[in-house]
This record gives sequence, C-alpha cells and structure tokens, in this order.
Amino acid sequence: MRNRPDSFATLAIHHGYDPMENEGALTPPLHLTSTFAFETAEAGGEMFAGERTGHIYSRISNPTCDLLEKRIAVLEGAEAGLALASGMGAISATMWTLLAPGDEIILDKTLYGCTFSFMQHGLAKFGVIVTHIDLTTPKNLTEVISDKTKVVYFETPANPNMRLVDIEAVSAIAHANNAYVVVDNTYATPYLTQPISHGADIVVHSATKYLGGHGDVVAGLLVGSAELVSEIRLSGLKDMTGAVMAPFNAMLILRGLKTLELRMDRHCASAGTIATLLEHSYGVQKVWYPGLDSFEQRDVAQRQMAQFGGMIAFELEGGIDAGRSMMNKLQLITRAVSLGDAETLIQHPASMTHSTYSPEERSLHGISEGLVRLSIGLEGIGDVIFDLEQALPKRPVYSAA
Repeated sequence: MRNRPDSFATLAIHHGYDPMENEGALTPPLHLTSTFAFETAEAGGEMFAGERTGHIYSRISNPTCDLLEKRIAVLEGAEAGLALASGMGAISATMWTLLAPGDEIILDKTLYGCTFSFMQHGLAKFGVIVTHIDLTTPKNLTEVISDKTKVVYFETPANPNMRLVDIEAVSAIAHANNAYVVVDNTYATPYLTQPISHGADIVVHSATKYLGGHGDVVAGLLVGSAELVSEIRLSGLKDMTGAVMAPFNAMLILRGLKTLELRMDRHCASAGTIATLLEHSYGVQKVWYPGLDSFEQRDVAQRQMAQFGGMIAFELEGGIDAGRSMMNKLQLITRAVSLGDAETLIQHPASMTHSTYSPEERSLHGISEGLVRLSIGLEGIGDVIFDLEQALPKRPVYSAA
C-alpha cells in the first residue's frame, strides 16, 4: 500500500496503468480500433445518453488516448485531460467551445504565428471580438476587460520572444470579471510550470514539441476541470473540429512523457550555458532567456518556473542579414521549425513561423525582423557551442600600422 506522493517522473511513467490488469504487458497496449462493442443494446444506449461510462467510438475516446489524458492531467495538476490531433486542434476546439459571436477574447501581444492567424483571421471572421494587449503588465487587463470578455489567452514563455505573463495576477483579474483563462504551456511543459496551480482554467500544449520530444509525431493536449474538458470533448472536438488524436500518436506521446523530466533537465542546463555564451559573444546585440540576470522579467520567471527552459531568442548586430549569414554557416545545428526535439533547431520567425503576421503587425506585437529562435537539443553541449562559435560573427583583426 503506497502512502507517499509520487514524484513527477514516477507519475509520468506509471500513473493510470497496471500491467497486471493487462496480461502483464509492461508497455500499455495500443488500441487500434475505430469502434467498440456493447455488451447489450441497453448498455450502448446508456453510454450514448451519458448514463454509463465506456468507449463508443474513437472520435470521442479511446483507451490509449484515455491513458495519455489521465497522465497529462496529473502532471499538470488538473482534473481531466483531452488528447487532440495537434496543438492548433487543442486551441481551436477550446475556443469554438467557449466563445460565441459577440463575445470578446483578450490576447497577449505575442502569439505563435498560427495561433495569431486563427484568432485574428478565424475567430474574428465569425463575430468574436479579438483584442490584443500587453499582458506582461496585468493592470492593462483591468483597464480593458468587460462583461463581453469570455476568455483571456496567452503563452508563457511566449513564442518566439520569450515574454512572460504573471499567470496568478492575470487569472485573478479575469476571474473577478467571470472570464476563463487559457494558457499555452508548450514552451515550459508541466515539469517547469503548472498554470492550473497559478489560477488558469485551461492549459493547452502542442504535444509535438517537448512532450513527444523526438520530432516524430504531431499532437495536441489540453487539461482543465472535468466539466470544462467534457464540454470541449463533446462540442469542440467531437462536433466542431473532429481534431482527434490517433491512438498510435497517443502511444508516442506516452513514450515521450516517460523521459520528459530527464530531457528537460538537459535542455535547461544546456540552454542556460548557451544563453550566457551568446550574451558574451561578439556581434550579439541582445539575448532573451529567463535564466539570465539581464532578462527583464526575471522575477516572474523565478516565481512560476522551476527551471528556465530550452528556448532562446537572440538578435545579432546587423539584423536579419547577419542572422541569415550565421544560420547558413551552421553545420550541426539544424535549420528547421518546431522545437523541443533531441536535435538543436534554429529558425527565423519573421520569415518562417510568424510569417502570418504582416511586417507592421510583427513590429506592433514585439517580433523584430532580425530575431532568431534557438531550440536547444540533447547533443553534447561542447558540440553545440563549437558550431555556434564557428558561425557567429568574428571580431575584426587589426594589424599594427
């Protein structure tokens, strides 16, 4: 009889599954089925009526996805979880459930490019009022929130410029005005930040990133109260988007969760070292990383992050031309979008992940044209440093006259 709480890693490996209930299989079975048999006609009817628990059809639930949902919920400190086909599937299913024409959603200034496009050009198209403000200053929310506001949404850290939002302060203001708080926790993962414990209502993830961790799957997850998650499952997922996670993908994310703590420790340690290196490198104009003393929101990072993550943003003197020149000289670090993989990845947000913003919008939303985003992988730290150093600008050598 266990009488002590399990650690994060133990929950990620064991929660919700007993091999002895599955013919001794140490690894949870993969349930590749679209539909499920009912013991009786009456039992099937009761399941459809919501009077009996059980699986009906894999667009609604599946045993492999169900285990993943239980694990992400316990890791995030939430009542329930929901598995979806992608991070954008998690976001869109949530918003189509919580919002209606005439409602307002308040967003932070900086969002992932596809999220920005969905909000600005998708929700707005169907009569939702979309308002962007600087949520790094919580009092800004107090000044604009109204009885039309139904959702406050932000990323922390934000993609790509690493801005942080004080989850607790913003949640208190939103809840005082009867609005939901939805937080994208992709960058931090539940190992570093648990937004539910700071007051958030819904947490969304692109599980493609750190949760999967190997760059071999596209998937999304969300967590929240059992009531809210059930509503999103039956409305936003089942009826509105159909953004269903395949059981095989759920299996890959379950595998990734088992090593999440180990991988994040390595990502964070390496990123801290490289951020410091970049800050002291010739030709680097600015580095944004929550673990640096120079990071403007260091106090917020220390309050709500256990460690400071594997993502770095920086800009070289000379802007985008210098950034492209540096990226093209890299030999180990891979020029690719996405993040959280075993490989170190580098990309230019203005022309890649955030190209859905116009140049004017990028300027307004704090995404400079020369910003470079670096996702630190799991390679030997010396190899990553060597590659960066040979690619970064060199200090001019002046000969004596």
